[in-house]
Amino acid sequence: MLLSWLYVPGDRPDRFAKAVTSGADAVILDLEDAVVAGRKAYARDAVAEFLAEAHAVPVQVRVNELTGPDVDADLSAVCGRPGLGGLRLPKVESAATVAALADRVDVPLHPLVESALGLEAAYPIASAHPAVASIGLGEADLRSDLGVGDDDGLLWARGRVVVAARAAGLVPPAMSVYPDVADVAGLAASCAVGRRLGFLGRAAIHPRQLPVIVEAFRPADREVARAAELLAAVAEAQRRDSGTVVLPDGRFADRAMVAAARRTVDLAARYAA
Repeated sequence: MLLSWLYVPGDRPDRFAKAVTSGADAVILDLEDAVVAGRKAYARDAVAEFLAEAHAVPVQVRVNELTGPDVDADLSAVCGRPGLGGLRLPKVESAATVAALADRVDVPLHPLVESALGLEAAYPIASAHPAVASIGLGEADLRSDLGVGDDDGLLWARGRVVVAARAAGLVPPAMSVYPDVADVAGLAASCAVGRRLGFLGRAAIHPRQLPVIVEAFRPADREVARAAELLAAVAEAQRRDSGTVVLPDGRFADRAMVAAARRTVDLAARYAA
């Protein structure tokens, strides 16, 4: 259960080590949109060199489009490197594409849905292969494809990806990046909407966004207290050999509530100050 990812352009090796120590739960080195065509080879070599050893947090690589001319060189450069923690796959539109790649590499895959066609195939993509560890949205491209200009136009798309991920047995997805680095209040408000939809965490494009993201998705003290209360009631019911769990306020607790409470307590412990 990770709450924050930090994107770093693949042609900025001066930022790689700083990203690992930035406080992000994971780092994504980007060989795709963040790197212009003339610097792809340089970025590829820089990323491969950085991945020659493992790092303190997982480091993933966003490769170029799977149907494009650069992806084979990307895979040759980074796959098999000790520091590679996964591949971000941009602009995925079919399960077959993901399954074909999974047969070529031995690393967790994280497909990104960035078009209407990809959105229609969200569940098949999420369940395409056991190597798929998560799915997510690439909202900039999706906005362009759908012709929407604000978050309201993405509500259905976001909800669909959340449902597809959970239906496939994957962790809840992380939100796409928030492009306005200076708009801290807007980022916090957008994260709050995403959390209500079922997202868990968000990708960032600048370290200053990381504390806002973690604060937005980390369980609040009142949530942790209620979860702990529920788990204490479960423990008491087990002590009494009773299958019925009743909370102090009179509510009955079922298995789904217990599972959610355990996730809340575990997540809070992970991000305790």
